[in-house]
Amino acid sequence: MHELKVFAGNSNPALVKEICDYLKVEQGNALVSTFSDSEIRVQVNENVRGKDVFLFQSICDPVNKHLMELLLLLDALKRSSAYRITAVIPYYGYGRQDRKDQPRVPISAKLVADLIATAGANRVLTMDLHAGQIQGFFNIPVDHLYSAPVLLEYVGKRGGKDLVVVSPDAGGAERARAFAKRIPANLAIIDKRREGPNESQVMHIIGDVSGRDALLLDDMIDTAGTIAQGAQACVERGARRVWTACTHAVLSGPALERLNASKLEEVVVTNTIPLNGKERTCPKLRVLSVAPLLGEAIKRIHEEESVSSLFV
Repeated sequence: MHELKVFAGNSNPALVKEICDYLKVEQGNALVSTFSDSEIRVQVNENVRGKDVFLFQSICDPVNKHLMELLLLLDALKRSSAYRITAVIPYYGYGRQDRKDQPRVPISAKLVADLIATAGANRVLTMDLHAGQIQGFFNIPVDHLYSAPVLLEYVGKRGGKDLVVVSPDAGGAERARAFAKRIPANLAIIDKRREGPNESQVMHIIGDVSGRDALLLDDMIDTAGTIAQGAQACVERGARRVWTACTHAVLSGPALERLNASKLEEVVVTNTIPLNGKERTCPKLRVLSVAPLLGEAIKRIHEEESVSSLFV
């Protein structure tokens, strides 16, 4: 069997170390730096000919820099004759731009998929895409992981009286329904109207949250406007306590201030995106690690075993 190698860009070194510890392998030696004019410089400093390479990089802030690191590393590994290159992308940046919803706009998620495949990726391993159809943007195999097992374990331990899982918008209803079925819990959906980018207005809640513990479930928290307004709406409709769980803690702009000022008791996130000390600014944040889940998926891909059985 071809030897397994793990390389990474600079997006999330702490998570890479956890994954390497899980797999009991050393991280590959690669130089990823910048020239004085901010051009990115990449060099793979060990032999990868005939190796099964997993390249780890989240496309998170600074998004364009980390995307370019990923593309250049892919090209370097391809030109170094790696046997197979799997791009491990826990957070797929540009994933929200997955359709042409206005005139004369790009489908950025598709463009990024084309760039990744052209640069040299033979397959992709990612987690909780904003829209499942993004898998179809790739002409190479995609293994789509879900953070649900990690979040479910924590929710089960934390517990709650008469728990109701609340989707912050209609688009996340399927995700919330599947999560509620596994607990089990009731389901509610928030009907919102978006006024513009990163702006939303809660209209009303479909379902009963009165006298219950409400868990707002989403794939990401960006500026936290949707989550904060959703929490306020749940409280106004009689929810006993409100907390939230999501996979990707983007937390841009006024997110931390909004979370601190919100009615949320706890904000549960995973480490697909590094927080870089933000949890100290927002004491409500609780970070769960997805390293064992990603590590097990990498192990199974390397050994040509089933990945979908992780979620049965």
